[in-house]
Amino acid sequence: MADPRIRTIKIKSGVVKRLAKEKIVYEREAEAQKVRIEKLKEQGKDEYELKKQDEVLNESLMMIPDCQRRLLVAYEDLKNILETEKDLEQTEDYIAAQKILNEAKLQLPKAGDIHMC
Repeated sequence: MADPRIRTIKIKSGVVKRLAKEKIVYEREAEAQKVRIEKLKEQGKDEYELKKQDEVLNESLMMIPDCQRRLLVAYEDLKNILETEKDLEQTEDYIAAQKILNEAKLQLPKAGDIHMC
């Protein structure tokens, strides 16, 4: 039977990978929305439409810190598991998890980026 620790590493790795991608998607969405708003302003669209597009932008911007918080928790969780399970470091899943951690590290918030509520 397979080692349950490997299964845990796979699951935690998947969570970190998904949250890192999710953060990137929200950032791209926010940037695209900013461009869309600027185009609407240039076209002289009415205030109601601009206000609605601003609301969409703000929703995307609010999701980024939330993703960062969840990513940070998942990142630390996976990191702790990998530190605890050093005896598995030669396994393919452990190596993959380590790679995912390294990639996700780029998406972690910098000091001062997250304002905890």
